[in-house]
Amino acid sequence: MQFFTLAENALMLQLGDKVNTALHQKLRHIQKSIDRLQNPAIIETVIGYTTLVIYFDPFQTSHREIKRILSHCIDQTSSMINSQPSTIHQIPVCYEDSFSPDLSYVATTNGLTKQDVIKRHTDNTYLVHFIGFSPGFPFLGGMDLSIATPRKTRPRMNIPKGAIGIAGGQTGIYPSSSPGGWQIIGRTPIELVDLSNEQPTLLRAGDQLRFYAISKQQYLEWSGGKRSK
Repeated sequence: MQFFTLAENALMLQLGDKVNTALHQKLRHIQKSIDRLQNPAIIETVIGYTTLVIYFDPFQTSHREIKRILSHCIDQTSSMINSQPSTIHQIPVCYEDSFSPDLSYVATTNGLTKQDVIKRHTDNTYLVHFIGFSPGFPFLGGMDLSIATPRKTRPRMNIPKGAIGIAGGQTGIYPSSSPGGWQIIGRTPIELVDLSNEQPTLLRAGDQLRFYAISKQQYLEWSGGKRSK
């Protein structure tokens, strides 16, 4: 466990250096403990793979006090086991050629067939570690490392909304069109961001999801990109 001063108004807690579910659950418990304090000096908490950053008002509190609060919350959660079920989302994905420009490359790189990649991508349950890069973009843990593939050496200028990508040992979903260097293996019709909702992002840290394959026809017939149940 280490503390790092990021700025005059930010302190980062790092717990270990290996990404795993148990570490994520501990970080989530600490984050919830801090949120329950409703301390007016604490502006925001941001979770990462192995870190938790506290943003605070430096005119109301100090790094020393925030560190004390964090240490207290860590002590409170050190023996806690997360028994609360998380939301599991079912995400449809079309892996057909017109939606998966890099699927063949991912398969060839790993000595697999395209069907092997699809099966291994859809077999696992993924944990949303945090949301980042762009609004609604989930960084997922739990991908089968036999389909891990390096990022593209030259990023694309535009990746379509809903694209499913692989970068190293990670997989993720582009919630909106943007530049990017992930290897694109499919696309979902699901909307990950809806600003008309009170909770605008479909996925949140701590959620789980599974991918399942659909045909191009099913993708085209999908009713308005409705959110998964």
